[in-house]
Amino acid sequence: MKTAVVTDSNSGITQKEAKELGIFVIPMPFMIAGKTYEEDISLTQEEFYERLKEDADISTSQPSPETVMTLWDKILKDYDEIVHIPMSSSLSSSCQTALMLSEDYDGKVQAVDNRRISITQRQSALDAKSMAESGMGAKEIREELERSSGDSSIYITVDTLKYLKKGGRITPTAAALGTLLKIKPVLQIQGGKLDAFSKARTMKQAKATMMAALALDLKNRFKDPEAEHTWIAVAHTCNEEAAKEFVSELKSIYPKTGRIIANPLSLSVACHIGPGALAVAATKCLNENMGSSREWNEK
Repeated sequence: MKTAVVTDSNSGITQKEAKELGIFVIPMPFMIAGKTYEEDISLTQEEFYERLKEDADISTSQPSPETVMTLWDKILKDYDEIVHIPMSSSLSSSCQTALMLSEDYDGKVQAVDNRRISITQRQSALDAKSMAESGMGAKEIREELERSSGDSSIYITVDTLKYLKKGGRITPTAAALGTLLKIKPVLQIQGGKLDAFSKARTMKQAKATMMAALALDLKNRFKDPEAEHTWIAVAHTCNEEAAKEFVSELKSIYPKTGRIIANPLSLSVACHIGPGALAVAATKCLNENMGSSREWNEK
């Protein structure tokens, strides 16, 4: 049985990486000043941030049903079945659309709702690819990804409150007060929901808060205080140097973990939080006999 893995660009997997990994990535569409762009196809990270700095009117969307089904149909000419991993249903309707569309494929397409986004969604795609390589079928892979859906956390701090205010996630008054007091909120994503977690006055304090939260998750939730069996990853929005420094700090604390990657956050997240953000994520490794392997994250 030949099983293909499909995800979307919310995972942070670029089109180039997708080809190298043997994973299919659907680009997420954006509307900028009334014109539609596709992430990493007709819109680069650099171009996106330029438009963001210009205060362009940017809104996110989901791939059209036609786009999704056209790709599935093309893939099924060479593969027997598909595991499709969209971003969390709590954050986008693209998951519900995929679930609905998959009903017409007689089980050949298994749409997964494992409540992930960004670098944790990326890890789900890598795990799915590894499981497929080990001989697991699409239905088994979907069930395993949904079973382990709660085994991840993301903590993120933003450099500016401007974009949270613009998106209606905080009130103008709260944004003005927060900016005056130089507050850097720390947010969390668990189970597909974006929630407030804590507040800090400096990026250094925010990083300390995120690292403390990560340590508690590793100890209490994952039962893996040294991160021997947990993926740790860093993500950022136009903040590469800070991300590299964060990786070095985390690697010194958790030398037994695997490679710690530092990837740009997907544009669908970036447009809501703006440049300068920094995030850390933890995802519990799947049981080795279920096909999860460190070699995929080393590629």
